[in-house]
Amino acid sequence: MFDSSIGSPSKMRAEHSGAIRMILLALVFCCLPTYTSWSQKQFQEDILKTSGGDLKITCIGHGTLMLTYGGKVLHVDPVSSAADYSRLPKADLILVTHEHGDHLDAKAIQAISTDSTVVAANSGSAKSLPKAAVLSNGETRDLAGFKVEAVPAYNLEKSFHPKGIGNGYIITFGDKRVYLAGDTENTPEMKALKQIDVAFLPMNLPYTMTPEMVANAAKAFQPKILYPYHFGSTDTSLLVNLLKDEKGIEVRIRDLR
Repeated sequence: MFDSSIGSPSKMRAEHSGAIRMILLALVFCCLPTYTSWSQKQFQEDILKTSGGDLKITCIGHGTLMLTYGGKVLHVDPVSSAADYSRLPKADLILVTHEHGDHLDAKAIQAISTDSTVVAANSGSAKSLPKAAVLSNGETRDLAGFKVEAVPAYNLEKSFHPKGIGNGYIITFGDKRVYLAGDTENTPEMKALKQIDVAFLPMNLPYTMTPEMVANAAKAFQPKILYPYHFGSTDTSLLVNLLKDEKGIEVRIRDLR
């Protein structure tokens, strides 16, 4: 005889199907946070102690950086291919080294700009950024509370980056000077620099420098910390080996391809 306390076969099948649906839904919701975390790039960050407090260096990718200091945010060559700028902090200062598309992205600049954001660029970039302050090679200006020096950035013989157009920048943070070279080779102006605490030097052919050229420049102006950036597929271990005997230079490799 059928025991009615157990329930009908159809009811049991329905309950079984409902239980399976609940398990599947639980698995989906459990997996969602993992998927979300994988879909967001985790940027590498370093902290540099200065006389005015901590400088946080966020390595976003290629030639793109974010520097945070004294409650202010400085973006360098922001491009949408490197980050979702709608989710990054708004800028007090944006520096653009030159007008090539992997360094100048008006959409990214707009996403991190406010009414008080200061944008500074070389003259070529300023054609696409009408409100930008133009810095010429060798010029020094105070921008958004930062001392910014424009350093010539160019190829010595190749035509990718002609002399007199692009900028590198030196920014002062308390007692520390940070050099962002832009797209350049080991120029006489670079090798003549003094008192550089941190240097970002580009290292990929044919557009910028070989590891040997970066090492040559670093040995000349002796930055305390050296980051190769904009290095594409270049083997960064070659630079590490070239500078292994330079005890005053710490080479830091970050994901800046």
